[in-house]
Amino acid sequence: MNTSKTNLRDIKKMRLERHWSQEQLAAMSGLSIRTIQRIENGENAGLESLKSLAAVFETDIKDSNKRDELEQVRKEEAYIQKLKGFYKLCAIALLSMIVPIVIAFNNSSFWVIVLWILLGWLVIIGIYSLNTFEFFGEEWKKKKIEKKFGRKK
Repeated sequence: MNTSKTNLRDIKKMRLERHWSQEQLAAMSGLSIRTIQRIENGENAGLESLKSLAAVFETDIKDSNKRDELEQVRKEEAYIQKLKGFYKLCAIALLSMIVPIVIAFNNSSFWVIVLWILLGWLVIIGIYSLNTFEFFGEEWKKKKIEKKFGRKK
């Protein structure tokens, strides 16, 4: 088996080089003609479809679009997890302020302590938000490198 890597966009080219019709490729790969058409038009292909085409063309088929899409999904999932953590932290902060505020209404000298507790939560939430909302993320890093060294990263 040839171990060269082939991009999905090259499937049509490889099929035409072999003078195969879409029907012939579908029959050899066990895929439907519609699936072959969708893949050749750049639509997403399933892993099993990729394996079938790799076997027919005797090559490894690399789907860079799928890899980029999976990377994007991973980033989105990581962001959602960070955001959920941020919301949980805010909820904990709000709930933990209820008892001190109630006590402060009954004892006016306790307001100073309530303000210190509030200040502590604001600092914690502020620091956590720097990570959650990526104030110093990849874009910031790229801008700083470009500014300092005059090159893009």
